[in-house]
Amino acid sequence: MTPADTGASTVVDAASAASDSVASSDSRMTPGGPGYRRMSFALFLAGVATFALLYSTQALLPLISGDLGVTASDASWTVAAATGGLAVFVLPMSALSERFGRRTVMTASLAVAVTVGLLVPFAPSLPALVALRAVQGAALAGLPASATAYLAEEVRPRALVTAIGLFVAGNSVGGMSGRIITGWVAQEWGWRIAVGVIGLVAVACAVAFRLLLPAPKHFTPGSLRPRVLVRTVRDHLANPLLRRLYAIGALFMTVFGGVYTVIGYRLAEAPFSLPQGLIGSIFLVYLVGTVSASTAGRLVGRLGRRGALYLVAGTTAAGLLLSLAPSLPLVLLGLVLITAGFFAGHAVASSAVGKTAQHGRAQASALYQSAYYVGSSAGSTVGAVAFHSGGWAGTVGVGVLAVLGVVVITVSGSLAARRQAGDAPVKALSLSR
Repeated sequence: MTPADTGASTVVDAASAASDSVASSDSRMTPGGPGYRRMSFALFLAGVATFALLYSTQALLPLISGDLGVTASDASWTVAAATGGLAVFVLPMSALSERFGRRTVMTASLAVAVTVGLLVPFAPSLPALVALRAVQGAALAGLPASATAYLAEEVRPRALVTAIGLFVAGNSVGGMSGRIITGWVAQEWGWRIAVGVIGLVAVACAVAFRLLLPAPKHFTPGSLRPRVLVRTVRDHLANPLLRRLYAIGALFMTVFGGVYTVIGYRLAEAPFSLPQGLIGSIFLVYLVGTVSASTAGRLVGRLGRRGALYLVAGTTAAGLLLSLAPSLPLVLLGLVLITAGFFAGHAVASSAVGKTAQHGRAQASALYQSAYYVGSSAGSTVGAVAFHSGGWAGTVGVGVLAVLGVVVITVSGSLAARRQAGDAPVKALSLSR
């Protein structure tokens, strides 16, 4: 019989037409479509401002220690307070974005954060500096979860990983440029002028962000009732896949936070003894993160989510071990691998959260961001304590344990998926009976 006799071509044509109809009726943004470039650049700038402000003191910790007469672990609280403030407030801020809109909350968050950023250089003591940084982190909490939810609502699903990857790439550029700028400025004029310059850069990014970001077309206001919020959070935490993704984000950030909080101290000591400007320039390796985050979508397309996570975890572990060498080129290569693995892993995990959550996407993203920045605070603090007690090897040990955690969680996810696949035919057979 010919295809026409069986009706096969008719079915295929009908399915293709239906698919084309659905695609054409989807008004969400897609690469090359109207507004996509403006949206991508606006959120890229928001990512730049977020990471530049959030980690503005990280490359300056040796100078802050010397100026204020405090230890490395004490100075690390200027980083941990900011990331901790973000972790605590990201869920409440996500609830506000469900009610008042993603763009409104992101704009207000940036406005408060840059204002505080202009006050940070005038902090008279470590407690005052830590307090200002905590407020700044709390203000920035409105950015990450709201941005991810905005993208999940305004961008077509096939382009979501790439779009989130560009936002994460903005994070990497912000982190890199902030550290490089502060390094060289601080070498000439001190750490206070350096963080003030970052504040001004963030102001420019915030203004451009607000002017460029398209108004949302698919946002539906939600409720601010605490009972609704608690139920939504409970639903997300009851999802095993989301719990695994939250843990993976926290563990990756534990590695990253520990390494980059302590690396300045290591490079300032023998056998390297680098000046502050060169230490700041080390963060040029963030460009690797920009590339790896923006290509995470293609990585997932080739290897699948779990395959991609295995690859980036192995890359991160290899970088940690290489960084133990008493050779500056090998340390730099180690940082390149750590950075590439971290940013790719973050893009993979955070985009999977947006795809997995079927409702309350801002809360789902907020829980991920909360876990992510708890990992940053833990990594900054524990990594500094480990460095104080065991040197760089102690910090690397903390990082290796965190990477092993990522691998164990990913393996458990693979096993769970196989069990579900094995149970499906059995359930189908029982239903047919």
